[in-house]
Amino acid sequence: MGIYPPIDVLPSLSRLMNAGIGEGKTRADHRAVADQLYALYAEGRDLRRLVAIIGESALSADDRRVLDFADKFERTFVGQGFVDRDIDETLTVVWEMLSQIPTCLLKRIPQDFIDKYYG
Repeated sequence: MGIYPPIDVLPSLSRLMNAGIGEGKTRADHRAVADQLYALYAEGRDLRRLVAIIGESALSADDRRVLDFADKFERTFVGQGFVDRDIDETLTVVWEMLSQIPTCLLKRIPQDFIDKYYG
């Protein structure tokens, strides 16, 4: 798939991330954003399997956005290559990707974070 490093994201949840998230360690939106990314990516992978059976034309507009998000997530976040960025830069990249998803689908992110970072 051209992803470097070559990992499968869904079964590769990082226990180290859980120890590194929290007040004084990362931004307040980190946990909610991580949970939302995981949920959207899992949904996008499920949609890929559905597309293989029924075709992309049978998807709703929101489903197509989620499918596109999963592809972009793999290319720009998972397949980051040799990019060296800190957590603030990474969260900025993530919010840029999330801004392509309607806010009504961002069910794991509190509204105050959406108000602050979405767009």
